[in-house]
Amino acid sequence: MLRDEIKEIMEELRPDLDMETETDLIDRGTLDSFDIISLVSELNDAFDIHISVEDLVPENLNTLDAMVQLVERHQQED
Repeated sequence: MLRDEIKEIMEELRPDLDMETETDLIDRGTLDSFDIISLVSELNDAFDIHISVEDLVPENLNTLDAMVQLVERHQQED
């Protein structure tokens, strides 16, 4: 399941976070720029998509559900 795969990627990148309860990951500065670059790279590789710079906005990365929606959108486009 897509959500579980993204959750697993996040748990590898940031094992200190509980992705089921974390919100506002970008807005609160929980994820720094290195985390974001690493996350996007992992998502691109894992799902054979290309997340563009324009997609790197808080509403796409603040929560696990937002990340799922971002990946789903790119899977439909690509």
